[in-house]
Amino acid sequence: MTDIQSSAVKKHSNKWRVVDIVVAAIIAVASGVIFWAWDLIYAVPIGIFDSLTPGLGGLFDFMWLFAGPLAAIIVRKPGAALFAETVAALIEALMGNPFGIGGSLIVGMFQGLGAEIGFAVFAYKKWNIVSVTLAGALTGLFNGAYDWLTHSGWTVLQGSTFTICCVISGAVMGGAFMWVVQFALAKTGVLDRFESGRAQELV
Repeated sequence: MTDIQSSAVKKHSNKWRVVDIVVAAIIAVASGVIFWAWDLIYAVPIGIFDSLTPGLGGLFDFMWLFAGPLAAIIVRKPGAALFAETVAALIEALMGNPFGIGGSLIVGMFQGLGAEIGFAVFAYKKWNIVSVTLAGALTGLFNGAYDWLTHSGWTVLQGSTFTICCVISGAVMGGAFMWVVQFALAKTGVLDRFESGRAQELV
């Protein structure tokens, strides 16, 4: 990293710019479309795994857990995860899904809140694979807890299995893998207007 890049990286600001809002919105909308597309086919892989052990299908919930961590690790502003996950869930709901408002918009807000807590633990000052993995894990935790509380027919074993699987899928695919995506994008230069495009450290 050059001295100029190092100096730019150190000048972190939590103030939102127009470009931050635009990019976070683009990520949110694109994620919402992906959420909706996953709604059409999710029942197959989740059903197969749930048939092995009830709740094991939570390993595939990562397809609804990545928007917040990805937007946050790119934009690097407080509220980015909550904004992206909520807007993505809204887009998903407006496009039509089998879950209704409660199963999309409300849970999306909980997921975004979980991701925010993950970054808030580091006071929004560490933006690396550790913080985004924690954010992804908490996104999964909030998702699993919400679903468990709203499924009265679940046993403790099924609910706990599902929640643990959501935490794992959120940490690995919704968190760590999103950091890899951000890192790859940064290497191309498309994120040069962002701190994430200038910071190339792993941890």
